[in-house]
Amino acid sequence: MFKSVVPVLSQVPAELCLGQQNRGMATLKAISIRLKSVKNIQKITQSMKMVSAAKYSRAERDLKQARPYGVGAQQFYEKAEVAPKEEDSKKLYIAITSDRGLCGAVHTGVARYIRGELATDPNIKVICVGDKSRAILSRLYGKNIEMVANEIGRLPPTFLDAAKLCNAILNLGYEYTDGKIIYNKFKSVVSYQVQDIPIFSLKSVESAEKLPVYDSLDSEVVQSYLEFSLASLLFYTMKEGACSEQSSRMTAMDNASKNAGEMIDKLTLTFNRTRQAVITRELIEIISGASALESKD
Repeated sequence: MFKSVVPVLSQVPAELCLGQQNRGMATLKAISIRLKSVKNIQKITQSMKMVSAAKYSRAERDLKQARPYGVGAQQFYEKAEVAPKEEDSKKLYIAITSDRGLCGAVHTGVARYIRGELATDPNIKVICVGDKSRAILSRLYGKNIEMVANEIGRLPPTFLDAAKLCNAILNLGYEYTDGKIIYNKFKSVVSYQVQDIPIFSLKSVESAEKLPVYDSLDSEVVQSYLEFSLASLLFYTMKEGACSEQSSRMTAMDNASKNAGEMIDKLTLTFNRTRQAVITRELIEIISGASALESKD
C-alpha cells in the first residue's frame, strides 16, 4: 500500500515535511484558542441573560405602576385639544434611550425615527436622554442636539430622575411651542414599538379652544400642571424604555448564546478533523521513512 507513496515522499525535503507539521500544529493551536474564547463569550452572554431576566421582571412590575402617570397626563392634552400655532412653531424632540448597549435595535429605532423627522425639518432641536442616542445622532445632526442626559440605564429610573430631567429641560433656555417624546413602548417579551407622545408649551395650552372647560385655571396653575405633566410623561416613557431595553437585551443574549453554541460545535468538529489529519500525516511520514530505510538495506 505504501510502496507507491515511498518514492514520492522520499523526494520531498525534510524541511518541507517539518513545515507541514508545524503548520498543522499552528492550525490546531489557533483553533484551540478560538474555541476557548468562544466558550468564554458564551459564559458571559449566559450570565448577562440571567441578569437581564431578573431586571426585566422588576422593570415589568414597575411599568404597571407607572402607566397611570402617562395615561393621565396625556388625557389633559386630548380633552383640551391643545395644538400649536403653525406660523411660529418651534419643535423639541426628547429621545428616551440609555447609556448601555448589547440590547438589539432598541436605541437605533428611536434614533432612526428622529433622523427621519430631522431630514424633513432641520430646525428641530433634540434632547438625548442616554448616551446611545447622542452617539448615533451626533454624526449627522450634532448641531441639533441641545442637551444630553448621561448616567441613564444603570439603575431603574425613578420619579426623582424624571423631575431633575424636567427641571433641566425647562431651564434650558430654548422656548419651544410643541414637541414629542420618542420612546420604545413595551408590548411583550419579544415585541416593542417606537412611539411618540406630544408635549406643549404654556402659550400653546393657554390658546387651546376647550381649555375653559376646566374651571379656575390661571397661568400659574397651568404652568405648575405642565411641569408636573412633563415630569410624569418622562417618568412613564423612561419606564417603558427600561422595560423594552431589558427584554430586548435578554432576547439578544439568548440568541448570542445559541450562536456561540453553534460556533463551538463547528470549531470542535474542525479541531477534531484537523488533529486527525495531523496524526494521520505523521503516521504516513513515519511509515514512509521506515519503508525507505528498508528499501536501502
